[in-house]
Amino acid sequence: MRKKVDERIRTLIENGVKTRHRSMFIVIGDKSRDQIVNLHYMLSKSVVKSRPTVLWCYKDKLELSSHKKKRAKQIKKYMQRGLLDPERADPFSLFVETGGITYCLYKDSERILGNTFGMCILQDFEALTPNLLARTIETVEGGGLIVLLLRSLSSLTSLYTMVMDVHERFRTESHSQASGRFNERFLLSLASCKACVIMDDELNILPISSHMKSITPVPVKEDSEGLLEAEQDLKNLKEQLHDDFPVGPLIRKCCTLDQGKAVITFLDAILDKTLRSTVALLASRGRGKSAALGLSISGAIAAGYSNIFVTAPSPENLKTLFEFVCKGFDALEYKEHLDYDVVKSANPEFKRATVRINIYKQHRQTIQYIQPHEHEKLSQVELLVVDEAAAIPLPVVKSLLGPYLVFLSSTVNGYEGTGRSLSLKLLQQLEEQSQMSAKSVEGSLSGRLFKKIELSESIRYASGDPIESWLHALLCLDIANSIPNITRLPPPGECDLYYVNRDTLFSYHKDSELFLQRMMALYVASHYKNSPNDLLLMADAPAHHLFVFLGPVDESKNQLPDIFCVIQVCLEGQISRKSAIKSLSDGHQPFGDQIPWKFCEQFQDTVFPSLSGARIVRIATHPSAMRLGYGSTAVELLTRYFEGQLTPISEVDVENAPESPHVRVTEAAEKVSLLEENIKPRTDLPPLLLHLRERRPEKLHYIGVSFGLTLDLFRFWRKHKFAPFYIGQIPSTVTGEHTCMVLKPLNNDDIEASGSDQWGFFGPFYQDFRQRFTRLLGCSFRAMEYKLAMSVLDPKINFTEFEPATSNGFLKSFSEILTPYDMKRLEAYTNNLADFHMILDLVPILAHQYFREKLPVTLSYAQASVLLCIGLQNQNVSHIEGETKLERQQILSLFIKVLKKFYKYLYGIASKEIDSTLPRLKEIVMEPHTISVDEDLNEAAKEVKDGMKAKMDGMLNPELLQQFAILDREADFENALQNGGGKIPSSGLVSVKSSGNKVEKHAKQKESHKSGKKRNKEDGGSKSSKKRKS
Repeated sequence: MRKKVDERIRTLIENGVKTRHRSMFIVIGDKSRDQIVNLHYMLSKSVVKSRPTVLWCYKDKLELSSHKKKRAKQIKKYMQRGLLDPERADPFSLFVETGGITYCLYKDSERILGNTFGMCILQDFEALTPNLLARTIETVEGGGLIVLLLRSLSSLTSLYTMVMDVHERFRTESHSQASGRFNERFLLSLASCKACVIMDDELNILPISSHMKSITPVPVKEDSEGLLEAEQDLKNLKEQLHDDFPVGPLIRKCCTLDQGKAVITFLDAILDKTLRSTVALLASRGRGKSAALGLSISGAIAAGYSNIFVTAPSPENLKTLFEFVCKGFDALEYKEHLDYDVVKSANPEFKRATVRINIYKQHRQTIQYIQPHEHEKLSQVELLVVDEAAAIPLPVVKSLLGPYLVFLSSTVNGYEGTGRSLSLKLLQQLEEQSQMSAKSVEGSLSGRLFKKIELSESIRYASGDPIESWLHALLCLDIANSIPNITRLPPPGECDLYYVNRDTLFSYHKDSELFLQRMMALYVASHYKNSPNDLLLMADAPAHHLFVFLGPVDESKNQLPDIFCVIQVCLEGQISRKSAIKSLSDGHQPFGDQIPWKFCEQFQDTVFPSLSGARIVRIATHPSAMRLGYGSTAVELLTRYFEGQLTPISEVDVENAPESPHVRVTEAAEKVSLLEENIKPRTDLPPLLLHLRERRPEKLHYIGVSFGLTLDLFRFWRKHKFAPFYIGQIPSTVTGEHTCMVLKPLNNDDIEASGSDQWGFFGPFYQDFRQRFTRLLGCSFRAMEYKLAMSVLDPKINFTEFEPATSNGFLKSFSEILTPYDMKRLEAYTNNLADFHMILDLVPILAHQYFREKLPVTLSYAQASVLLCIGLQNQNVSHIEGETKLERQQILSLFIKVLKKFYKYLYGIASKEIDSTLPRLKEIVMEPHTISVDEDLNEAAKEVKDGMKAKMDGMLNPELLQQFAILDREADFENALQNGGGKIPSSGLVSVKSSGNKVEKHAKQKESHKSGKKRNKEDGGSKSSKKRKS
């Protein structure tokens, strides 16, 4: 059955085409896809040019089943034969088959960046996120349609309670109920968008789109009407440069004055030929960035550049760029196939995108696509063009820069996750470098020049596009430039921290919206990693809470107070022991609860996840109030609040009244049909801001933070008594920074902490982290800046009040660490008798002991830094020179001082131990005697005399002389004397025959017998020896 379409729908589409503004249709109902054909038909009737192209985005199933595809093949055959009756054919099948549709999964939406379509269809509403919404809607050209398909709803308010796919990531074990605040705000904002119509699947307009009642056709602009001022300026510019080559022909292709100026800036850098410029082009979507780059590249070819490289996240992002390179060639009168060839990709992933253009007109020139990570291919490059730079990780973009001409183009308002990291970090660095080189005399020749161009006029659609302003307001996109000015800067002590009620914040009330825009402006200004999805997280995540640090409120003025600081906090923990054990055994961590799961994984501890804590997700300070103590005061107040110090005791004692169930707008309960229901913002809302004294804090055991590790950030958290427990070993692909997680235990009665350590229960874990970090400094963190490593380690370097009794049992392990020979080498080095390479192997051992506080030696900060670089990071002296900006001699001087102190301490405690183990040669010690030589001789003489006397006394013993007695033979004696004539012979001997006992004789005989034998043996031996000699 045919039905007349509401005239207002046709009017909206035609008005959009005339004014080059986009229109949006939300079609609700199970048959909504059948109306796509009618909308597309109306659009193609209104558009003068060829049939509009269609982008169809979906989650995972298109629901174009196989039999439909077979029927589509048949229809195609019938059409070719001319046998098709259009009345009988299914219009939807015809629409699908006639082509011009690009299908895209939501997860592959990066592919469509930089492309333009006439119509965009979004199905599977539950899979949509703010990121996807921004990406897809911004590909539609002026006059085009955005069609959002929704399944049948009994009431529009059921969108508020619709479970979105992204909610799955927000749920945690202790916070499982996500709310649909974002959808509520989304729906209410649609009612205020003049170019948006909400209708059912029979194209009946719903009451929420009441603004459609007053729509009237827009009159067509006559040519006789005068040109706008900007258009006139562009026309003048084109006329001025008409005869200049290659600028003139290329400028004629530009659509806006901004784009024309950008192309001139690019061509100036190209024709300069010094290859030392970096030009950055920043703009929102649809401003003609890719077109300006494409025209500039064709200008570079005309200027004789041979090697031009182009990079982007995917070659499909460069569709517009290569298209405009070819348009530039046409303007410069290059002919395809004669002067140049376009090479398409053979890689099926790239879907036949252009990857190379070869030019032969003057000499061989090439424009080549490379993938962002292939920076090593940039050897002969003269010009490098980086398109969609914000979607490429920051470290990769840095590695692409080099001593050649560089053009960067990027979206600024953070559609991609890293949009701001490029503008906040990289462009800031480039600007500083160019300013420094401009100041130095030599720099004027050697330094790089940096230029920044911004495009504000839109080309894809006319300025003042209602869909653009609706999208920017909904996703808080274009707010980086509208940061509210601060009237005065009060002392941080006068300011106060307030709790923000999220129901009221996302209720789409006028004041709430203004406050939300201001909060988001601070987020975007102070953080480089922003994306529209952050808004969804703030609105719907059940564990997240918002706090604002406001200046003193002036009651007399009816205006919002200045926001100095925004803190987003996520409550974590309260995970059951069972879940923790399961997570450890599976090796899998669920979404959310970052700090508990990471802690559980790092220390294999199943108790910590059961504690409750808060993680500070973001802390954003107003740009004009940076480094004035506002952030610090806000963090201190937040810590005191969670410790229960800000809430009056009376309030804490009162048991929390059971909270009333969360009231949602459910007019659907009144059973009003879709065509009668009218939706307005809620009126029964609690106050937007609540003073912390009026809200009872959650009972927490700790506060934690996870951030990209930089020196300033780490010192900020360290100052507030947060200590690290985890630093990721692999740097982030987006920023090139290591992830760091820090923790601060709160005063809580639930946990018994051992000892009076300031870290409480966290103490042992912190010491374990420090040991692991010390060991990892030699490998994963070897390139870490020494100041940062010193801050993370936070070593004790002052031991002036050290008591030897508490040396941590170092003496016991001494022999395991150094051998006596090591000690000898150390001594030689400290006495300047050996080169420092001789003791390099000992430095890591000593450094590890020192940073574990086992060597109580006081060092200066510079000495400890040199020890860390050489001992823990294994860096050479030339590397330390570059890092510390010290001379080589100074570094070696600091190094030897450290080792002298170590040697002195080690020698003092271990000299005895070492002496006992060293093998030594026995030395003859020449020492003077205690007795003089004369005394010694006298003593010896006395000894001899005493000996002789004793001998004589022995000889005169009567018993001994008895053997010589002459018994019973006096007669014989007398005879002997008489024989001599009574005289004694001259010899004095008188011989008398002895008469000893027979026994004595016998004994004497034996003795003489033995002695005779001995003599014989000796004689025999001498004889035999004589024989041998002879």
